Amino acid sequence: MFEIEVTGRQVLITGLDATMPAHIAALIRDGARVTVAVAVEELSTSLKDLVHRGLISHDPDPQGSYDLVIAPRPAPAAPDPDPADAVATGSGVGRVTLVGGGPGDPGLITVAGLRALREADVVVTDRLVPQECLAEIPAHAEVIDVAKIPRGEQTSQERINALLIDRARPGRHVVRFKGGDPYVFGRGGEEVVALTEAGIPVTVIPGVTSSIAAPELAGIPVTHRGLTQGFTVVSGHVAPGDPRSTVDWSALARTGTTLVVLMGVHTLRRICARLVDDGLDPALPAATIADAGLAGQRIVRATLGALPDAVEAAGIGSPAVTVIGAVAGGRLPATTDLAERGLVR
Repeated sequence: MFEIEVTGRQVLITGLDATMPAHIAALIRDGARVTVAVAVEELSTSLKDLVHRGLISHDPDPQGSYDLVIAPRPAPAAPDPDPADAVATGSGVGRVTLVGGGPGDPGLITVAGLRALREADVVVTDRLVPQECLAEIPAHAEVIDVAKIPRGEQTSQERINALLIDRARPGRHVVRFKGGDPYVFGRGGEEVVALTEAGIPVTVIPGVTSSIAAPELAGIPVTHRGLTQGFTVVSGHVAPGDPRSTVDWSALARTGTTLVVLMGVHTLRRICARLVDDGLDPALPAATIADAGLAGQRIVRATLGALPDAVEAAGIGSPAVTVIGAVAGGRLPATTDLAERGLVR
């Protein structure tokens, strides 16, 4: 996206528009040190998440010097509406497309997903989508950030459902852009039900789920002949023993499959302790992969018993995926081939 060398350079962003998150994501990928100089209320939830994760800085009144200053382009004057277009776009009910964006690298979105973004009138986006793909949406498209930060700023699911219905009713094509796959802990099913009940046509475009992609990018196959014949994916956002938990952790410990835990950083210590209590060997290999597919991807490897301390010592936060099982002890090449193909940097 940038034709100049930005690695290690201090870059100041002086304003935000619909395309700036894509530019910021590209700068992060290319190793720039990004500071955003706007009032805090101008930051979207997704940008606040990047600040919280230490991927960018926020300073509304910067005083230092910077190698590069980037300002948003002035918005072009809107053309006079064509009455024929108004009739075409304003009559009848529109449609919604749920797009899975994959684990975060813009090279891992599907062709169908990218086509939907390019045809969108409205994009309702999350914090873990490949932000660079937002540069592909049409200039006229409205972008709505409905990111949810764990234990932080949230947009309720009910509000998201209402937004999708409201924007689609006048005849628009609305793209609901999600990280990973819409149906793997993405609440895509809830959105499809709400849209269907409202009479809004909806299509789902699958995405590459991080439950498989994150381990793979770290050189960990979730299945491997001679080691395991299956894998089990669970959500760790509710800890074992919590009255809200519906996961049978003792049964998981007996499956003999690779265990993949999403959304489990906050509860990792309790999860590992419970699995050991239920019979898993504390010496079993395990790994946690943070920011999979992004420039800042980090991998922490340890035994099941030692993993929580190792993750805490490394300062790993969400988003991260944990893999437990013999496959995590291997040393397959992590991202070499993908890097050569330009998919991971």
